[in-house]
Amino acid sequence: MTIAAIREGIATNLRTISGLRVFEEIPDQLSPPAAVVSLNSIDYHQAFSGGLNIYRFTVRVVVGRAAERQAQRYLDLYAEPDGASSVRGAIESNRTLSGACQDVIVEAMPNIGSITVNENEYLAGEWTVTCYA
Repeated sequence: MTIAAIREGIATNLRTISGLRVFEEIPDQLSPPAAVVSLNSIDYHQAFSGGLNIYRFTVRVVVGRAAERQAQRYLDLYAEPDGASSVRGAIESNRTLSGACQDVIVEAMPNIGSITVNENEYLAGEWTVTCYA
């Protein structure tokens, strides 16, 4: 179980959402709708003899210009707890990420707002994803 394998597993699950571009690293150019998977933190030694590590990832989904009404509608679809466009539903559709971890849980969607990328302002949402490995 490696960080790269976990990140790849999350990205693979997100690719089941039709029309969503998924990046395992921060891209130089961004064309919404796009999801970027990034490692946020690691808690080591969470079980006896170091048998469990907890990896926290952030999945940021950029949907469009911050001033567009349609961008908010897209973000609403991604934020649904389940359904064809649900970020949570897609990530948790394969809870072991094809063997990359013991379990993956989408904990929360703590941030919604505008972000600036290459001097352009976009609307984005962030999901906190926890992997037990």
